[in-house]
Amino acid sequence: MRKAAALAVLVVLLTAFLLLEAVNTAGAANAAPQIHTVLIEGMRYQPGGLTVAVGDTVVWINRDMVPHTATSASGRFDSNEIAAGKSWTHTVQTKGEFAYTCAYHPLMKALLRVR
Repeated sequence: MRKAAALAVLVVLLTAFLLLEAVNTAGAANAAPQIHTVLIEGMRYQPGGLTVAVGDTVVWINRDMVPHTATSASGRFDSNEIAAGKSWTHTVQTKGEFAYTCAYHPLMKALLRVR
């Protein structure tokens, strides 16, 4: 009888755990998209590495006195010219790691990770 009761308790606990895990996973999948900012300042991207989720939006803000771009090496995105004091917004749609640079200043490099 004790073994049966212990087994029943174990089954209930395991079922509760699996239900909670399913709820947590569904909640993460339905998380609201976020907005992330990359500052272009001092001839560099800040932060130099950014991790976002599919559906999130990244805003590059150019605080330098000269124009820049945010151009991915893979061709996934290209801001074209971002004039001094202006910004460019991109909503990410594809998972992966995307190295990008400024087309005008190739020593400016950064990495966008999309999970």
